[in-house]
Amino acid sequence: MNPDDAFERILALLYEAALDVARWPAASASIDEACGAVGNALVVGGRSGDIYSIQPLYRGEADYDVAREFFEVYYPHDEVLRRRVEMPDGRLVHASELYADTALRTSAAYNEGWRLLRAQNGINVSFEQPDGLRIFWGVGDPVGGDGWESAQVGLIERLLPHVLRSVLIRQALAAADALGSGLAGLLDNDRIGVVQLDRGGRVLAANGPALEILRRGDGLTDRDGALRAAAPRDDGRLQALLGRALPDLWGAAPEGGSMTVERPLRQAQGRLSGRPPLSLHVSPVGDAESDFGGRRVAALVLVVDPARRPRIDPVRVAASLGLTRSEARAAALLAEGRSVLEIADMTGWQAGYVRRLLKRIYRKQGVSGQVSLVPRVLALETLPQD
Repeated sequence: MNPDDAFERILALLYEAALDVARWPAASASIDEACGAVGNALVVGGRSGDIYSIQPLYRGEADYDVAREFFEVYYPHDEVLRRRVEMPDGRLVHASELYADTALRTSAAYNEGWRLLRAQNGINVSFEQPDGLRIFWGVGDPVGGDGWESAQVGLIERLLPHVLRSVLIRQALAAADALGSGLAGLLDNDRIGVVQLDRGGRVLAANGPALEILRRGDGLTDRDGALRAAAPRDDGRLQALLGRALPDLWGAAPEGGSMTVERPLRQAQGRLSGRPPLSLHVSPVGDAESDFGGRRVAALVLVVDPARRPRIDPVRVAASLGLTRSEARAAALLAEGRSVLEIADMTGWQAGYVRRLLKRIYRKQGVSGQVSLVPRVLALETLPQD
């Protein structure tokens, strides 16, 4: 295939990949073949070096084991981390150019990590986006190890704007889907705090009650766009909980959980008084399908203030949703922001029985879990009484 035909074929595949992520391996493999590279990788991260998305492909085949070893063992200690993050936009840079001569000889990251990636003689480019994201594209070593030919480098340069545009389209589509109808409806509810997080743990949106808590620093804050607990000991637990609920770069299934956070003492009638802690319920949202680092809702945090806890009528829930009395009671308490253990304690049921009830409710309602059920139950309270 002549270079122009290869270029046109790659362009077609890139735009297919922008609309359907399942086509990205085919586009990546075509790039490798046409450019004579062993593989290429797309990495999306933040200015601080945090990584949100990785696509490590070698002739279209993913190798997450190699990528994981590099990013867990070498990347945190890479002497040129800041230099990579601050690479000039859109300019091709050989991997060896990132290191000073002395570092090139002594760096474990370059001599071991980049060799592991098969990219010691690779070509890299970085693009900074207005929202603070960095798109990093690395083309691996040339096949045969004889160095790059000018025609190969020229083809990579021609492809740069098209690879970038494909990623941006994918990110835009992900952002457009970030607030699906069910999730957007939750933001309109003023009876329970709702915070939506993207895959990097950054706050995408919050409703009125949650914003009020964040603004006052009343147990929770959103410093630097990240959800944090005001008390350091609570924040460690919160970050661990969010880490389990957010998509894992290496494919581990996310899982939700609950916790409480202490609130600062409040001045009342000339003296300080304590208040009940906030209850947080964290749920993963959607699947881990690659969105090239685009900002979409990846986790939902329900924030329950005991002083503002909604009261849901289980009789109405049963009649409206076709649930048994026990199912309706469990659904109502869940929508009030109660955890499984709290529901068990209030009802006298075993926690295992509560979980089985909730799974049965999810099946009956055709929903995937708490994130979908809660707005449905809360919406009943806005309907006129019979």
